[in-house]
Amino acid sequence: MTDPMTVAIATAMAGKAVEVAGEPVRAAVAELSRRVRERFRGRASDEEALERAIADPAPDRIATLSSVVEHLMAEDPGFGAEARNLWNQAQTNAAASDDGVVNILNGQAGRVVQLRDVHGDLNIG
Repeated sequence: MTDPMTVAIATAMAGKAVEVAGEPVRAAVAELSRRVRERFRGRASDEEALERAIADPAPDRIATLSSVVEHLMAEDPGFGAEARNLWNQAQTNAAASDDGVVNILNGQAGRVVQLRDVHGDLNIG
């Protein structure tokens, strides 16, 4: 299963714009990208995956880079936990603007309903 966090990091590292909800998440992705780049130093295959994605940010190269980022986080559980914590904090701090709605779920959710401006009856059953 594709991890949205590592895809966002890989996309940002490749120099592409990342569509994420709000400035806190954008800032977190930038910080995570910086930290991952630091970890890549001296790791030839990781640096190569990054350079290939920068040269041509095609979906397959972003996916490869995302896998490299996932492997890095699995290899160093402390770093992985730190990255997830930063990502989760940023998502929690995301705020709606311009009459938007932000729905933040962590973990598994069986049933989720999000509504805005309901006028009249509503039956959920």
